[in-house]
Amino acid sequence: MDTQLRARIRAGDHDAFGVLFDACSRSVYNHAFRLTGDWALAEDIVSLTFLEAWRLRGKVGEEGGSLRPWLLGVATNVARNTRRAARRHAAAVSRLPRDEGVRDFADEVVARIDDARQLALVRAGLAALRRPEREVLALCVWSGLDYAAAAQALGVPVGTVRSRLSRARTKLARALEPGGGRGQIREDRTAAAGTVKEGNR
Repeated sequence: MDTQLRARIRAGDHDAFGVLFDACSRSVYNHAFRLTGDWALAEDIVSLTFLEAWRLRGKVGEEGGSLRPWLLGVATNVARNTRRAARRHAAAVSRLPRDEGVRDFADEVVARIDDARQLALVRAGLAALRRPEREVLALCVWSGLDYAAAAQALGVPVGTVRSRLSRARTKLARALEPGGGRGQIREDRTAAAGTVKEGNR
């Protein structure tokens, strides 16, 4: 099934691409939100990811399993480029006259969070991580990829994924220790570690 789908996508079959979208768009959306913390931006990244995936369809290997890791890798690159564009835009806006005003999306984002308290704890911890560490955490822990699939998505060696994930967990725990929710984060980390280990069996 996966091999057939890969062949059809490589050939530019729109129906096959629709099947891929239906199967993976939710995963791409969740991954994009975990990288950005912004629901609206995550929706934009989903659209851009599948446009980019269509452009890159000829690079899909003829053999292999699910295309989900590949799509998450494309989404990761799209999120990086989107953040760069956002920084350039913010820099341009900062040069405008002060009375222009810039809309603050923070309240809108928070209003759409199901578990605001947990997200606040996680966001505080994520601020302590470097971008590569956040990406590995999002892929391995939240999206459930094993080390090999995450390495494929990011285009880095498996050992790099392991070391980045280890650093991310350590920094996240350290950043959250002074606050309330410390035990919960430890429980989450223990569960996440078990998930990743199981995925690598």
